[in-house]
Amino acid sequence: MIRVATLTAILACAPMAQAHPHIFVDVSLRFEGDGQGNLTGVHVTWEYDDFFSLLIFEDMGLDPDGDAHLTEAELARLKGFDLIEWPDGFEGDLYLYQGEAQIPLDHPAPTGIAVQQGKIVARHYRSFAPVPADGLVIRPYDPTFYVAYEMAGPPDLPGPCRATVIKPDLDAAAEKVEDLIGDGSEMNYEVAEVGIYYADRIEVACDPSS
Repeated sequence: MIRVATLTAILACAPMAQAHPHIFVDVSLRFEGDGQGNLTGVHVTWEYDDFFSLLIFEDMGLDPDGDAHLTEAELARLKGFDLIEWPDGFEGDLYLYQGEAQIPLDHPAPTGIAVQQGKIVARHYRSFAPVPADGLVIRPYDPTFYVAYEMAGPPDLPGPCRATVIKPDLDAAAEKVEDLIGDGSEMNYEVAEVGIYYADRIEVACDPSS
């Protein structure tokens, strides 16, 4: 969840009535299991784009010399900045499904923070009740598409499992968005949740013989 002051700064720079994101995040996922074919938690890494990272530095009064090298004290202040203001109902822009059932994830715990090439790299961990890895579907996305998430690569999975990342069909997504927003009014853009159409889909399969 983005800090309020930073949201205000971004909104001042970009018109709302456009179906395109304003924040870009590369996602890495590393899952933990129980050794019995079930997954029990996920380590999430979000690498924010450099412009958003700069806005966060300014909002929090970090990196006053502008060299993108934060002190240990500054990094300590930054750690968990994106996990503070999660309102009720916010699911952390990460969705897991086993068949038709959505897997509820526990509240995140911050696990790491860094700045690499001017970009904030934030890490957190989320646990969940054991769920079979085979057949799991993973979708990292913001329903409103204000934030665009893209997998940096296949998730890291325990055991004899592999993940396939299926990229969205951008032409089909654009057509669906056009159908949803109708006349293109700002109200329609605010109501429509189009992020799912631009989301990566990750499918997990495991070798039962191993």
